[in-house]
Amino acid sequence: MSASNRSIARRGILALAVSCALTGGAAATSPTLAATPAAGPIMSGAGPGWPATLSPSDFVPRVTNPWFPLQPGSEWRYTGLKDKTKTVDVVTATHKTRLILGVATTVVHDVVSVKGRPEEVTDDFYAQDRHGNVWYFGEETKELNAQGKTTSTEGSFQAGANGARAGVLIPGTPKVGLVGRQEFRKGEAEDHFEVLDLKASVSVPFVSSKRALRTREWTPLEPGMIDNKYYIRGIGSVREIAVKGAVERLRLVSFKKG
Repeated sequence: MSASNRSIARRGILALAVSCALTGGAAATSPTLAATPAAGPIMSGAGPGWPATLSPSDFVPRVTNPWFPLQPGSEWRYTGLKDKTKTVDVVTATHKTRLILGVATTVVHDVVSVKGRPEEVTDDFYAQDRHGNVWYFGEETKELNAQGKTTSTEGSFQAGANGARAGVLIPGTPKVGLVGRQEFRKGEAEDHFEVLDLKASVSVPFVSSKRALRTREWTPLEPGMIDNKYYIRGIGSVREIAVKGAVERLRLVSFKKG
């Protein structure tokens, strides 16, 4: 999915340069939404400086990265503008998992509404490796009409299918200048990030901080679009704003920890 659609509606972003091989650990798998068989090494789409391949044993059962904590039952509520239209985005870390390439990914449910009506409903799939890096394994997204019927599933993908690969969403130890791909399916999903600041100031209705993590997001598929995102430890993403391209912004108005 494009950066302008995917990033304004959800999840964190970054990566940690890994210079050593990943080792250890096994992932829990219950309950599950669906399953795909493990198929040997997991091809990475994170790009240079990241492991070229991983295995299911490189991942731990839960996503606990402090910049992107997915404690089951947690809920984030955002308000903002997308294409100059007021939107409400409710993101929930569920108790469900989906088994992808032998990894039990955490399912995060995301509903974007306009005038009280859901317009986009997405399940995102995340998993954390032993270094604290959060990997993005794909999404199932639906665009809905006024009657609540699905009109499009464009942007849906799953690592291991049709050339898609998992990318890094957030690092265990973010560093200024760190870059990577968040997802990869050539010509369709090529979102990138760069860590810009570890002591950024940010203020939203729910919280304020002078030690926020600020990132830049873009995709070569839409060179006229650039977003900045802000993260606070223990909460996750709190603000997103388009700094180039269409007018888009989100800010966190409430957070309930699961």
